[in-house]
Amino acid sequence: MMEYIINAMAFQVFFLIIYDLFFKKETFFNWNRFYLLGTSLSALVIPVIKIHQFKEVLPQDFIFSLPEVIIGSEYQLRTSSSNSDVLTLKMLWLSEIVLYTGMALAALLLLFKIIKLILIISKNPKSKMGNLYLVRVLNSRAAFSCFHYIFLGEQINEKDKASILKHEIAHVKQKHTLDLLFFEVLRVLFWFNPLVYVYQHRMTQLHEFMADRQALKNQSKKDYYENLLSQFFQTQNISFINPFFKQSLIKKRIVMLQKTQSKQINLLKYALLIPIIIGMLIYTSCSAQKEEKEVSLTDQINQLKSAIEQKGEITSEKEQQAVKSLSAVLNKTKYAHQEGVPFSALDQTPIFPECKDEDASKQKACFSRHVSEHVNRNFDTKKAGSLNLIGKQRIHVIFKINKEGSIVDIRSRAPHPELEAEAVRVIKTLPKMLPGEHQGRKVSTLYSLPIIFELKTSNKGNG
Repeated sequence: MMEYIINAMAFQVFFLIIYDLFFKKETFFNWNRFYLLGTSLSALVIPVIKIHQFKEVLPQDFIFSLPEVIIGSEYQLRTSSSNSDVLTLKMLWLSEIVLYTGMALAALLLLFKIIKLILIISKNPKSKMGNLYLVRVLNSRAAFSCFHYIFLGEQINEKDKASILKHEIAHVKQKHTLDLLFFEVLRVLFWFNPLVYVYQHRMTQLHEFMADRQALKNQSKKDYYENLLSQFFQTQNISFINPFFKQSLIKKRIVMLQKTQSKQINLLKYALLIPIIIGMLIYTSCSAQKEEKEVSLTDQINQLKSAIEQKGEITSEKEQQAVKSLSAVLNKTKYAHQEGVPFSALDQTPIFPECKDEDASKQKACFSRHVSEHVNRNFDTKKAGSLNLIGKQRIHVIFKINKEGSIVDIRSRAPHPELEAEAVRVIKTLPKMLPGEHQGRKVSTLYSLPIIFELKTSNKGNG
């Protein structure tokens, strides 16, 4: 969920920056309207789209992640694990409460605005003009519209009402209220996301430009400017209405009215959306590889970072050093040999000696099982238990089976140097394997092995 929110917000920021840099000052109002609606929705949808074909756009990775090996009794880590699980559950529960409470409050606020608008309609005289309803707001100079209702304050000068009415009719005919209600719904669902409010503000500005342009068709600009500047600015504080008098927008509206029509060639700038969206789809689709068994070394770094963040007993300096070290491993080992091929492309994966008589379909599982048994059998738990570490210790190991079947280039990362050294020692004692093959030749193969070392903790104080 958090990854989705971060991606969605990152995409929205990017889309808004593109809008402000390239499109905001153009007079292609309908295109900009489509852009704001489309990109705000696309940023929410793209993170959940996984297109398999895009996974092949980037080079495939040459590493296979073995199932994690858990060292120690099932009764180990009883206290620390329980406490950690309870804390995690509490945090999840609290975050859900905050999320849904915020949604409920945002929904109530929207309901309050709707009720306020209904009260204005019910308490003031109304008249019908074609398909429109004119509401004369008593003791007010406000002017705004919502759906087929146009609200005009009774204190507005009669000479100004005609141009204001044209402006508000433009809002109604172009169905601007639907745009604003769309963002109101987003504000309920994503109340914590400030970018939704930025999007709505941009759309409100655009609506005013569109309505101004329509209202000016049968009126001089000079009279329209005077009308805007002479009014006492007043409106209702309702975010899904289109207000005529909004002080913060007056200057921008006048500036936009003075602009000449943008050149048609500038429409080509909207083609920027095509590579941008494709790039986002590639990013989100390729990130789906984390869910597959074949993972990249970059994924291993991300997994390590996540594991480190969950370990409260590790200092920030050590966390940074761990990520830095594994990043160095990435630079040293990724694509280290020209003869390397993606694991999935191997004609024959490396074979554990005891598995050579197994069916080909079972050799991979047999390999994983024997590696796990070897690590469990040879890892010196007593030595590791003397380090005064508490709880679950995560050890990440990367090693290579070369063309001769030997175990080489072993690297490890753990919360303590002695755990790293012990993991390297154990992997070094693995027997010589039958190497992987591709198109009739021996090839090197990279493996990643996560080891979970569960240290016993005292049950004192647990009653």
